[in-house]
Amino acid sequence: MATLATASRLCLRAAAKPVAPAVRALSTTAVRTDSASASGYSSPFKFQGESKGSQIPDFGKYVSTGSEGKNKLYSYFMVGALGAVSAAGAKSTVQGGLKSGSRLDVLPLGCNWSCILPAGHRAWSIDGYMSASADVLAMAKVEVDLASIPEGKNVIIKWRGKPVFIRHRTQDEIDQANKVNISSLRDPEEDSARARQPEWLVMLGVCTHLGCVPIGEAGDYGGWFCPCHGSHYDISGRIRKGPAPLNLEIPEYDFPEEGKLIIG
Repeated sequence: MATLATASRLCLRAAAKPVAPAVRALSTTAVRTDSASASGYSSPFKFQGESKGSQIPDFGKYVSTGSEGKNKLYSYFMVGALGAVSAAGAKSTVQGGLKSGSRLDVLPLGCNWSCILPAGHRAWSIDGYMSASADVLAMAKVEVDLASIPEGKNVIIKWRGKPVFIRHRTQDEIDQANKVNISSLRDPEEDSARARQPEWLVMLGVCTHLGCVPIGEAGDYGGWFCPCHGSHYDISGRIRKGPAPLNLEIPEYDFPEEGKLIIG
């Protein structure tokens, strides 16, 4: 009997061992399912055993009422308008002031002026502070008495901080400049295009290579020679030899009357 009782207890223990993990696993699964169901806020998916899924909140009241195309059009218009006004102000500052009424010439036709004018007023005010002073603007034009320059001589004057060469050319120098084959020049240009009056040559005394000041009545072509890197210019100021890429620049000038020259 003792042996039978012992065998019965062993059988009961063996049968009880697989049941306990199954009960624990079932309990854990139930807890996890409840936890997932509780944490499934705003989820569009359904959990096993649920009759319906959770709904996502409606954010429709936060959506912009304007169309995407209108918003882009307004942004592009404002950027373009402010860019045009800024460009006009920068141009006025660099050139030392524009003539009255020409500050908004660069603006595109058909602009909405009610939007542009406030920004333009600010740009105009800033431009007023940044424009050159009266004494600087007074030097924007220089008057030269040509009677003081003898034939065959050079005169150097200062204009806007740069040297200006004024050459009273002889008839031989004019003929020499006109005999040059234009097609052989690095920067082809007729002498008549560089001198409004053949006997007067007016040009900036700045080498087009690196900005040095050439020496007059020097070089291989009887014009100007740059001592910095060896550029040679002829009697018309055209580059003939050396590293300079362009002819000497011709500034704005005019002859308002006989014997008078105004530069600028």
